[in-house]
Amino acid sequence: MQSNGTGGRVDRRTLLKLSGMGLVGGLAGCLEDSESTPTSGDSGSGGESGGGDSTDAETATESEGDSGGQGSYTIGMVDALTGSLAPYGKRNQRGKDLALEAINEVGIGSESGQLSISVEDSESSNQSGVTAAQKLVEQDGVPLFIGAVGSGVSIAMYDSVTEGSGVVQISQNSTSPELTTRPGLMRTSPSGSAKGQALAQFIADEGHDTVAVTWINNDYGTGLSEVFAESFEGDVVFNEPHDQGQSSYSGTLTSMASTNASAWLFLTYANEMTVMANEAFDQGYNTNVDYYGAESTVAEEILANTPEGSLDGMKGITESAPADQDNYKNFVSNFEEAYDSTPTVWAAYAYDAVTISALAIEAADDFTGDALNEVVRDVTRPEGEEVFSFEEAAAILRDGGSPSDVNYQGVSGPVDIDENGDPPGLYQVYSVQDHSYEYGDYVTS
Repeated sequence: MQSNGTGGRVDRRTLLKLSGMGLVGGLAGCLEDSESTPTSGDSGSGGESGGGDSTDAETATESEGDSGGQGSYTIGMVDALTGSLAPYGKRNQRGKDLALEAINEVGIGSESGQLSISVEDSESSNQSGVTAAQKLVEQDGVPLFIGAVGSGVSIAMYDSVTEGSGVVQISQNSTSPELTTRPGLMRTSPSGSAKGQALAQFIADEGHDTVAVTWINNDYGTGLSEVFAESFEGDVVFNEPHDQGQSSYSGTLTSMASTNASAWLFLTYANEMTVMANEAFDQGYNTNVDYYGAESTVAEEILANTPEGSLDGMKGITESAPADQDNYKNFVSNFEEAYDSTPTVWAAYAYDAVTISALAIEAADDFTGDALNEVVRDVTRPEGEEVFSFEEAAAILRDGGSPSDVNYQGVSGPVDIDENGDPPGLYQVYSVQDHSYEYGDYVTS
């Protein structure tokens, strides 16, 4: 449910009325960037955060025992602080820090324990992500960690470290449909499946019956491209991957142009999209076809490093936050006051991942992975009383309520983590006009 006014709810039917597109829903990647645009969130490159190992809030000693009776709790986070996904990872640190501030102002348990988060850098690669997760789990002994940005990184960490360990893993940004096949791997950003279907319907509704698709060669690109190809009612006349971090993609663009497709769909990241946009503009391709993208082609870095007019008219579908929901408005206000910039929905996903983790600690009998696993989904489920902050949820638990009595409504929207570890999704149509992102209709999954 969404809320507006004084906590009033906007139901699914009302949301669909807001949407000129009606239903459908979303698939996705792992990202988006640059804290600058409203409602949808966003695009956000953030700016704070360092690299390597760090511990947020006051350094706390991890220990086990009664979650209501100890004074400090340390969990982990694997984020992309360096490497190609750093523009996406750094935005999460701001959302994480705001969540910690709100949680520690209330405190956890009867002794008002303080939460801290030990942050490790995935370096935007699977192997470094696994190494970071191993440090947190095997050396630091955290019972829960948040991570990662890239879907491939999250999957690699789960398969190599988390599965079978009893440790809770909650991804803040990974959206590949492949995560759904690992129910123990939870996330606060929605699965990409619905977005791939939404993109297919959207491009068809725009009057295209041929499309050329190029996708980044990883779990994100593979999953999203497969759903799109299965869902598009026209002909996918080109459907090929491209490698990450190349200095030129002229061969891919030439092949796409040779198909005479009326639409080009880019399922890629900011750096790669920047290279492609510049090369396509130099060849004049942008005047002959319509460009489309998903959330990871929404990035201020792309616009800052491409000529004006090179992307005008590009459209796509991106994850969105519920702009009319009161707790999202409060999140935006606090974010803008702290950082003098508008947050992204991805920062909101990070905020919610931290808050859910804290609620699980509040609700669990012990500060162990097994105990946290028993309650972490329950505090988000729709059967409980809707609450819009850690403070409200903690009050129910401290008044004798059970985890299932709590239904945390995230700043990113309803979380409602299901049996596959997935939340529902809210999406928004975007376009590039006058070399700037603009946002339109909502799409729900």
